[in-house]
Amino acid sequence: MSEFDIDHYRVRPGQKLDLSALDTRDTPFWDPKDKDGGRAHLSELNERLEALQELLWAQGRERVLVVIQAMDAGGKDGTVRHVFEGVNPTGVRVASFKRPTDKELAHDYLWRIHAKVPGNGELVVFNRSHYEDVLVVRVMELVAEKRWRKRYDQIVAFEQMLADEGTTIIKLFLHISKDEQRERLQARLDEPDKNWKFEQGDLVPRARWKQYQEAFEEALSNTSTEDAPWYVIPADRKWYRNLAVSEILIQTLEGLNMTFPKAAEGLEDVVIPE
Repeated sequence: MSEFDIDHYRVRPGQKLDLSALDTRDTPFWDPKDKDGGRAHLSELNERLEALQELLWAQGRERVLVVIQAMDAGGKDGTVRHVFEGVNPTGVRVASFKRPTDKELAHDYLWRIHAKVPGNGELVVFNRSHYEDVLVVRVMELVAEKRWRKRYDQIVAFEQMLADEGTTIIKLFLHISKDEQRERLQARLDEPDKNWKFEQGDLVPRARWKQYQEAFEEALSNTSTEDAPWYVIPADRKWYRNLAVSEILIQTLEGLNMTFPKAAEGLEDVVIPE
C-alpha cells in the first residue's frame, strides 16, 4: 500500500474531463490482489471516520455535504452502507432524490435540494442530487437545452453560497464501465433477493450510455471548483471504491482541524455517587 493521494482523483477547475481515459478498475494506492487486506483496512477507516463524525457533531460548527452520483448500478447505496458503517446516526442524514413529485416540479429545481443541506454539526449524504437536473433532464430531453445549460452556473453559485456559509462540500462520481454495469444489472435478475432492485426502466439509461457519459463529463468539468470539488472514483472494484471514498472523506474532515468543546469547569472534582 502506498500513501493515498486524494488529489489523484480530483477534477481540477476548468479541466476538460474524458471519462473514457480513466480506468474504472484502477487501484493505484493498493495492491489489486490484496482484496482481503483492503477490506480489513476499510474497518480501520470506518473507525477513523466514526471518530471524526463524532468530533464534527460535538463541535457543532462545521457542516459537511457529500454528493454521490453514478450511472445506474454504480454503487451509490453500497458506498453509503459500507463507508458509513458504524457512524452515529445522530448528526448523519442520507437524502435520496428520486423522481420529483408534482409539488417539487411546481418549484425551481433547487427548491427540494436546499431544504436537505446540512446544519451545524451535521454530515449529510446526497444519494443523487441537483445534478440530475443537468444529467437525466439533458439526456431524456425533459427541458430545452438553453434552460439546462444555464444550470451549470446556477449550481456553481448555489454551492459557492453553501461553502461561503460554512459548508464543506465533497462530490463523488462513482465511475463504472458498461460491462460492469451489465453484470450488476444481470445479478439483480439472477438473484431472487435482488429482483426488487430491478425495473424495466433501468434499461433506458443503459441504452443511452454514450449520452450519459457525455453529460457527466460536461457536468463535472463545469462544476468542479476549489470549494466544491468533484472526485472521480474508479468503482468497478467495490472494495477499492470504498477505500477511496473513505480516504477522501477522512482526509477532508481531518483538514478541518476540529477540536472538542471545552469541558465545563470543576469536572475534575465531580465523583459519580454509588
